[in-house]
Amino acid sequence: MGKFIIAKRKDGEFYFNLKAGNGLVILTSEGYTSKNECLNGIESARRSSMDQSKFEKLTSQNGKFYFNLRATNGQIIGSSQMYETENSVKNGIISVEMNAPDADIEELD
Repeated sequence: MGKFIIAKRKDGEFYFNLKAGNGLVILTSEGYTSKNECLNGIESARRSSMDQSKFEKLTSQNGKFYFNLRATNGQIIGSSQMYETENSVKNGIISVEMNAPDADIEELD
Protein backbone atom coordinates (compact mmCIF):
# COMPACT_ATOMS: atom_id res chain seq x y z
CA MET A 1 0.00 0.00 0.00
CA GLY A 2 1.32 3.40 -0.97
CA LYS A 3 1.53 6.52 1.13
CA PHE A 4 1.82 10.24 0.69
CA ILE A 5 4.68 11.79 2.64
CA ILE A 6 4.37 15.51 3.38
CA ALA A 7 7.63 17.38 3.94
CA LYS A 8 8.93 20.93 3.99
CA ARG A 9 11.72 22.28 1.77
CA LYS A 10 14.48 24.55 3.06
CA ASP A 11 12.69 27.52 1.48
CA GLY A 12 9.60 26.78 3.61
CA GLU A 13 7.45 25.30 0.85
CA PHE A 14 5.51 22.11 1.52
CA TYR A 15 5.50 19.22 -0.94
CA PHE A 16 4.52 15.58 -1.03
CA ASN A 17 6.00 12.39 -2.36
CA LEU A 18 3.81 9.44 -3.22
CA LYS A 19 5.63 6.25 -2.35
CA ALA A 20 4.64 2.82 -3.64
CA GLY A 21 4.31 -0.12 -1.29
CA ASN A 22 7.96 -1.01 -1.95
CA GLY A 23 9.06 2.44 -0.68
CA LEU A 24 10.04 3.90 -4.07
CA VAL A 25 8.95 7.48 -4.81
CA ILE A 26 6.58 7.39 -7.79
CA LEU A 27 5.34 11.00 -7.79
CA THR A 28 6.72 14.28 -6.39
CA SER A 29 4.53 17.35 -6.10
CA GLU A 30 5.10 20.95 -6.91
CA GLY A 31 5.72 23.29 -3.96
CA TYR A 32 2.88 24.69 -1.83
CA THR A 33 2.95 27.71 0.46
CA SER A 34 0.92 26.01 3.22
CA LYS A 35 0.27 22.53 4.56
CA ASN A 36 -3.45 22.91 3.75
CA GLU A 37 -2.61 23.62 0.10
CA CYS A 38 -0.39 20.53 0.11
CA LEU A 39 -3.25 18.43 1.52
CA ASN A 40 -5.51 19.82 -1.21
CA GLY A 41 -2.84 18.79 -3.73
CA ILE A 42 -2.93 15.25 -2.35
CA GLU A 43 -6.71 15.13 -2.75
CA SER A 44 -6.34 16.41 -6.31
CA ALA A 45 -3.73 13.71 -6.99
CA ARG A 46 -6.10 11.06 -5.64
CA ARG A 47 -8.89 12.20 -7.99
CA SER A 48 -6.69 12.74 -11.04
CA SER A 49 -4.95 9.39 -10.63
CA MET A 50 -8.22 7.69 -11.51
CA ASP A 51 -8.41 9.47 -14.89
CA GLN A 52 -5.96 8.19 -17.53
CA SER A 53 -6.26 11.48 -19.46
CA LYS A 54 -4.61 13.36 -16.57
CA PHE A 55 -1.28 11.60 -17.15
CA GLU A 56 1.08 13.27 -19.60
CA LYS A 57 3.98 11.12 -20.84
CA LEU A 58 7.08 13.10 -21.82
CA THR A 59 10.67 12.65 -22.94
CA SER A 60 13.43 14.78 -21.40
CA GLN A 61 16.25 16.38 -23.39
CA ASN A 62 18.59 13.56 -22.32
CA GLY A 63 16.22 10.95 -23.79
CA LYS A 64 14.81 9.66 -20.50
CA PHE A 65 11.08 9.26 -19.96
CA TYR A 66 8.82 10.73 -17.26
CA PHE A 67 5.25 11.77 -16.68
CA ASN A 68 3.28 14.61 -15.14
CA LEU A 69 -0.03 14.23 -13.37
CA ARG A 70 -2.35 17.16 -14.08
CA ALA A 71 -5.35 18.48 -12.18
CA THR A 72 -8.71 19.20 -13.79
CA ASN A 73 -7.63 22.84 -14.23
CA GLY A 74 -4.56 21.68 -16.19
CA GLN A 75 -1.98 22.52 -13.51
CA ILE A 76 0.76 20.00 -12.81
CA ILE A 77 0.15 18.26 -9.47
CA GLY A 78 3.29 16.18 -9.59
CA SER A 79 6.00 14.63 -11.72
CA SER A 80 7.59 11.20 -11.80
CA GLN A 81 11.21 10.24 -11.58
CA MET A 82 13.15 9.70 -14.80
CA TYR A 83 12.83 6.29 -16.43
CA GLU A 84 15.10 4.55 -18.92
CA THR A 85 12.32 3.04 -21.05
CA GLU A 86 8.81 3.89 -22.20
CA ASN A 87 7.60 0.64 -20.65
CA SER A 88 8.97 1.72 -17.27
CA VAL A 89 7.10 5.03 -17.43
CA LYS A 90 3.89 3.11 -18.20
CA ASN A 91 4.52 0.96 -15.13
CA GLY A 92 5.08 4.13 -13.08
CA ILE A 93 1.70 5.47 -14.16
CA ILE A 94 0.04 2.17 -13.27
CA SER A 95 1.69 2.35 -9.85
CA VAL A 96 0.28 5.86 -9.24
CA GLU A 97 -3.17 4.68 -10.39
CA MET A 98 -3.01 1.77 -7.96
CA ASN A 99 -1.45 3.55 -4.96
CA ALA A 100 -2.77 7.13 -4.90
CA PRO A 101 -6.53 6.65 -4.35
CA ASP A 102 -6.21 4.91 -0.96
CA ALA A 103 -2.74 5.94 0.17
CA ASP A 104 -2.26 6.98 3.78
CA ILE A 105 -0.81 10.40 4.57
CA GLU A 106 2.28 10.74 6.74
CA GLU A 107 4.02 13.94 7.79
CA LEU A 108 7.76 14.33 8.25
CA ASP A 109 9.02 16.67 10.94
